[in-house]
Amino acid sequence: MRASKNLRSRVAKIFCALAWLAFSASAFPGGLSFAGVPLIPGATVRVSVPLSELEKSYVAEGGNAVPSYTVATLAVPRGFDPNKRWPVLVVFSSSQNQHPSWFDLMAIYRATALAEGWVLLAGDGPQPPPRLDSSGWRAGHTLAALDALNRSFPGSKNWSIVCAGQSGGAKRATYLAPLLAAGGYRVAGIFLSGMNEERITEAYQRFKPGRDFLRTPIFLNSGMYDMVATPEQQNAVEKSMRRTGFENIRHTSFPGGHELPPARLLEGLRWLRKGL
Repeated sequence: MRASKNLRSRVAKIFCALAWLAFSASAFPGGLSFAGVPLIPGATVRVSVPLSELEKSYVAEGGNAVPSYTVATLAVPRGFDPNKRWPVLVVFSSSQNQHPSWFDLMAIYRATALAEGWVLLAGDGPQPPPRLDSSGWRAGHTLAALDALNRSFPGSKNWSIVCAGQSGGAKRATYLAPLLAAGGYRVAGIFLSGMNEERITEAYQRFKPGRDFLRTPIFLNSGMYDMVATPEQQNAVEKSMRRTGFENIRHTSFPGGHELPPARLLEGLRWLRKGL
């Protein structure tokens, strides 16, 4: 019961924060904008952006109805200048509990990543949830969000991307990172936490991003007492990646369960940024 109340409290705080951010953006017009919506450095905006025909074909996977737009969520750090290079953390959430990726962006990654000078981005479909929360569904909306970022800030086409996910979101991140790389995006790293099943080998073979992709830095975070993604499962994930040819892997453990402490995220972001 206490856990349920804490979750409801977290959700309420996130919605309040988003409402305040939306008000702030409308209260201070001019300057930076994302897809036509005012953008304040240090703040977060959510906007509706169009889907291309290719992106529509992705989201239709599994018989999903194709929505007329994607919900793109963008957070930029204080001092953000689009004429400079910025690392972009593309966030993926788990399908469990039908969490959209923007939820994890706000609840898990935002505070730590903004303080470290990262841009954060997530693409989601509108409510209600899709018939099938497939990899195609997530891919199409993520690509639409990236398209919106590139249209708003043309220089962002040269910014480095790190795909990130916790639990099922980690599986999405590893499966879709090769797709983004094959599509021409500069995928420069992958951040994973609480992952119990290896997906990157299948995606590497399917999307064929090229052998250079095998040098992509991968930060794998494991809880010593994780009962969802056990240490044995997470060690097996690392071994499978290495068998495929991924060598630049940093696998760290912490005395905790199926969670992502800010200190572990901070370590991962700093390690990955060294290679950007």
